[in-house]
Amino acid sequence: MQEEFKSTEKSPKAMNVKEGDAIAVVTERYEDKNFVDTSLPVWNYSILYDDDVKTFQAGTNYSLYKKFGSKRMSVLDRDGFYFCVWAPNATQVSVIGNFNNWDATAHQLQPRWDNSGIWEGFVPGVAMGELYKYHITGFLGRITVKGDPFASYWEKRPATSTITWNLHYHWNDEEWMQKRKAKNALDAPWSVYELHLASWMRPNAADEETYNTYEQITERLVPYIKNLGFTHVEFMPVMEHPFDGSWGYQCTGFFAPTSRFGEPEGFMRMIDKLHQADIGVILDWVPSHFPYDAHGLYMFDGTHTYEYADMRKGFHPDWNSYIFNYKRGEVKSFLISSAHFWFALFHIDGIRVDAVSSILRLDYSRKEGEWDLNEFGSNGNIEAIAFIKDLNETIYRDFPDVQTIAEESTDWPGITNPTFAGGLGFGMKWMMGWMHDTLNYFKIDPFFRSAHQDKFSFSMAYYYDENFMLPLSHDEVVHGKSPMLYKMPGDEWQKFANLRALYTYMWTHPGAKLLFMGNELGQTSEWNYKSELQWHLLEFEPHRKMQNCIKALNHLLKDEPALYENQFNHFGFEWVNLNHRDDCVLVYKRKGKKDTDDLLVILNLNPVPKTRWQVTVNKQYKQEVFNSDSTEFWGTGEYINTSVECTSMPGTENNYTLVIKLPPLSGIVLK
Repeated sequence: MQEEFKSTEKSPKAMNVKEGDAIAVVTERYEDKNFVDTSLPVWNYSILYDDDVKTFQAGTNYSLYKKFGSKRMSVLDRDGFYFCVWAPNATQVSVIGNFNNWDATAHQLQPRWDNSGIWEGFVPGVAMGELYKYHITGFLGRITVKGDPFASYWEKRPATSTITWNLHYHWNDEEWMQKRKAKNALDAPWSVYELHLASWMRPNAADEETYNTYEQITERLVPYIKNLGFTHVEFMPVMEHPFDGSWGYQCTGFFAPTSRFGEPEGFMRMIDKLHQADIGVILDWVPSHFPYDAHGLYMFDGTHTYEYADMRKGFHPDWNSYIFNYKRGEVKSFLISSAHFWFALFHIDGIRVDAVSSILRLDYSRKEGEWDLNEFGSNGNIEAIAFIKDLNETIYRDFPDVQTIAEESTDWPGITNPTFAGGLGFGMKWMMGWMHDTLNYFKIDPFFRSAHQDKFSFSMAYYYDENFMLPLSHDEVVHGKSPMLYKMPGDEWQKFANLRALYTYMWTHPGAKLLFMGNELGQTSEWNYKSELQWHLLEFEPHRKMQNCIKALNHLLKDEPALYENQFNHFGFEWVNLNHRDDCVLVYKRKGKKDTDDLLVILNLNPVPKTRWQVTVNKQYKQEVFNSDSTEFWGTGEYINTSVECTSMPGTENNYTLVIKLPPLSGIVLK
């Protein structure tokens, strides 16, 4: 299909340009290094329609990456790059780079005639792989030198230039793309492995400056996740960022995978290989704030361009960063285009939207007097709420077989309700309350847990308010919180047994699951972004067998429909017995669409085993399908129910007495 792009009146010649040359994916790679004649002015050339500009300003242009930034093309038989940038308060914008010795007078872009604040032009002779920035003379003559907000490739930090690039990749994930609607559905199993690319595995564990390439990580990561049985992987932010210590959450390149691991196509290959292995890909995405680095978005044209000018709304006190101006149509178009870009060009299956609470609330982390009520007299950021709704409506409209996931830590209502029903329209929400209550409970010495059962069981009182994902994320194993294993009380055996019981509870609780890397090993130190996982622990039996436990739980999740078919509705869960508070034993049922698929889960969160423990049930359970005390998981193996005693109760209909062995600090699943 051909698409004709308008050229301005000042362009040297109105012409047709192939669509593939104008957007981020092209069918041909250009590696030639043409000489750039700096004596020639920039050609006043445009590929923007009037409607492109109007929708950009209105906040409804969600594919800006197709035309903004730098685009490789041929004009009047000259190869080069078209540049397009938004700098509404600039008086002069130049493209500077290696090709013109960083001379701000050599290639000056022209402002569009429509007062949109867009500067553009074609520079003949610029080749693929050239370093460049925008030299901007802005308000009161203030000069800023900025990377391209729409660049798909940046220099490896600490260098800060953007790179002329046209993404080119041939995908081989057709089978996944055809079936991913079922794989990403809310009634499908969700077991997510959260990963920080740099510190999962390094070439030199002791050197934070060493990184594996995208290809090297792919070679090791894909079979690892496949073997453990996770259904999805979630990458902590891969978007370009200047400071490793931000873990990627202080982003400067919203359209570029970080160059720490190589070219952008390397990340595409990684996603492709994951899809070929039947593994979905979720990206952390941060539309809540950005850093004040000189080459980034802050004060882009000498004024508050992307951020609110009022620092009561525009500055984030927790992270010393700046908050996007969601009221500005151009900023809204920029952000939703960023999310759209990763779905359209990188085939991702979901985004986890970071810090949603900070986006929605004007009073987030602010004291009295540091924020203002909105026009309705409440604390909601009206334009930010509209942005979130438009984001979700756009993503689900254009990519109906994916999910958006909110990291929202408050009780804001309707996070996962449809927008037409007054909600924000997310597919899922992190269940932070479950995480806090669960960890607090398991930290308690088992002999005192009986007094805290309500904390343990409280999650089901509000579970159906949202579509929840249960997160044991990176945030729980840093900053002095200790690794998961050392949150558990008792001696070494008890710590491992408690952790296996926690994971059994997590995998049999309704909702999607998310586990941070290293938690499957039973790490003995907190996560350190400067190093790598403690892979040497796999030399030791308890850690190796903890990994076996996670693998078995993942396969249980995928093999048993009762654990996922009704995971977000009232039909999927039923408390069977909460009356053994003194014994710290809890019993619940997970139910599938077929009655014969039901599972019975029994947790003994006490270190005392029970050899003939009884409970009344309304159907016969005859098979033990999981036992966290198995020797395969470094349990005792002494309390495995090879057969289940289940007898009918006299004088009752469909009531049975179940007699089983309960291992200490354990979870078992019966079918």
